[in-house]
Amino acid sequence: MRGGKARVSLTGVLDDCFCDIESIDVFNNFKIYPRIQKLTERDYFRYYRVNLNRPCPFWPDDSHCSIKDCQVEPCPELAYVLFCFCIGGQYSQVANDITDIADCEQAQDLGAINSTLSNYTKEAFEDWARHDDAQDHFCELDDETSPDANYVDLLLNPERYTGYKGPSAWRVWNSIYEENCFKPRSVYRPLNPMVPPRGKECLCLEKRVFYRLISGLHSSINIHLCAEYLLDEGWGKSLWGPNVQEFRQRFDPAETKGEGTRRLKNLYFLYLIELRALSKVAPYFERAFVNLYTGDHQEDRTTKELLLQFFNDTKAFPMHFDEKSMFAGQKMEAKTLKEEFRLHFKNISRIMDCVGCSKCRLWGKLQTQGLGTALKILFSEKEIKNLPEHSPSKGFQLTRQEIVALLNGFGRLSTSIHQLHNFRALLKEKR
Repeated sequence: MRGGKARVSLTGVLDDCFCDIESIDVFNNFKIYPRIQKLTERDYFRYYRVNLNRPCPFWPDDSHCSIKDCQVEPCPELAYVLFCFCIGGQYSQVANDITDIADCEQAQDLGAINSTLSNYTKEAFEDWARHDDAQDHFCELDDETSPDANYVDLLLNPERYTGYKGPSAWRVWNSIYEENCFKPRSVYRPLNPMVPPRGKECLCLEKRVFYRLISGLHSSINIHLCAEYLLDEGWGKSLWGPNVQEFRQRFDPAETKGEGTRRLKNLYFLYLIELRALSKVAPYFERAFVNLYTGDHQEDRTTKELLLQFFNDTKAFPMHFDEKSMFAGQKMEAKTLKEEFRLHFKNISRIMDCVGCSKCRLWGKLQTQGLGTALKILFSEKEIKNLPEHSPSKGFQLTRQEIVALLNGFGRLSTSIHQLHNFRALLKEKR
């Protein structure tokens, strides 16, 4: 906030549920966050199979660059600019061009995927594929079977600031909000200030939920970028850490026309939805024949034990979101709303293919699939309750891809709430 004290604070009960923010903070930061961090470091959860080469179906790809003259074409070579300078170009223009190129090259470097994998790991993936192919599937596998998909080590590719911003990022998020969300018309559009707000519009609970989920996901991603910001880049070593000013610009009510608090509340709401889904899906994994296969039996056993312990923790939360309040109307109306959710969400997944930064696309696709998997679980409560005890090929199914996305996606939300606690402490210090 410019010229005054920071006012980013959250307290009280969330809308559309009976849970207070303080309870979520304590539960997450002291119980859930340590467990989910340990769990997502296990081999089963650290590798995510994804196709980062699928073309954007809505507009031409603008690659990694997010600055003027560097959005569609590859970044020009620095030598070319220096050559123009030598034959008489004005120094001020050349200096600006060099700065722009440096910014663009930084965005390319920071947004690039680290695809380093050992030969042993590559051989293990072939074994995983044989194991997974032997299972019966009842859903579209998409990235899991695409010949263009590859495994990515998530620990080598952390979600953090990449320099990807500006019109390219605006277009992705505006497309998600404008084309997919059942959006309250009174909400201020933070990404494109040229779009004026429209009159108020009331939404039923189901459509409010959908908008709040997308807003919460957007807030979570922004917190990660602020918390893991490139503060300094020295000789072969980068300094990463929290950028308080960037955080204020995105969440301080004075900087966001009062929307910052609502964005953060939507993050907590999304956390509750996914937490509820995790508590509901536990019976699927509690069956003896369900294993988290990596080929190392001891590793698999330990990972499943950690996962079941984690599920027990999620069940212990006393103020879960009541999913029965969703789709509680007439049977046909409820069925239509569920299908509408599914189609909107499928379109959001396709929009993620338009993200012009590989690392941003990786985490965007993973968290979108994680949220989609959580909704699939909440929509399948009856199927999960009636799971066959001894038949893995019947009833409700989750693929490896969905499981990895579900746990890592929730891990990102848990990390966001933990990082938010750290930002509050930093803001108090600066008062």
